[in-house]
Formats: sequence, structure tokens, C-alpha cells
Amino acid sequence: MTAAAAPVTLSDKLKLIADHWHPRIIARVDEHYVKLVKVKGEFVWHAHADQDEMFLVLEGNIVIRLRDGDVSLSPGDLFVVPKGTEHCPFAENEASLLVLARSDTDQTGGVASVLRAEDQEWI
Repeated sequence: MTAAAAPVTLSDKLKLIADHWHPRIIARVDEHYVKLVKVKGEFVWHAHADQDEMFLVLEGNIVIRLRDGDVSLSPGDLFVVPKGTEHCPFAENEASLLVLARSDTDQTGGVASVLRAEDQEWI
């Protein structure tokens, strides 16, 4: 088995993440990155004009705030924010997510924020 074909153990990768709102890349699927991120508190209201964004909750609970209502997610729940939809992820307590987004996705949709991760880091 080559390194490229090696399985990724999500629990092992999550142990490498100590900070919040800084997604780490664990795989690439065509033009998309598969990322793990730990979240806590409120992110920033933003939208991705021409890109969908998928969230899969691995641990904890989050709320994806939308302008027309909130979407509550628990472990095992998956939600896709449609392109152009303004949203604001929120987690009262720490939660772990798997996120699928195009490799050129700006985490905050161009909105300036201290929470914005400037780099695309692999783990």
C-alpha cells in the first residue's frame, strides 16, 4: 500500500488539533479538501458566493446560524450550506467537524476576522 492510499484515522488526526476555528486538511478529493476542525464559540457571518460548504459533526453539537433560521447539528449529522447563503457556525461547547469545501475556498468568504486561518495546513 502506498502512502497516498493509506487510510486516515479521524480520531488520531483530531488529537493533533488543539486550537479552534483553524481547519486542517486531511485529504484531497479532486478540487476539494477534506478538513478537520475543532470549534467553540461563534465564528463570523459570511458566505461563499459560488461554493457550497459541507459540515459533518463528529463530536459535540453545533448550530449553523442562517438568516432565515438556525440548523442544529449533533454527532453524525451532515449539512450543506448552499453557495451564496450567509451563515455563522456556533458551538456553545467544543465540537469537532469534518468539512468538505473546494481547495480555493476562503474560510470567511472574504470577511476580515481574527478567527480567519490564513494558511491551508495539512496534518
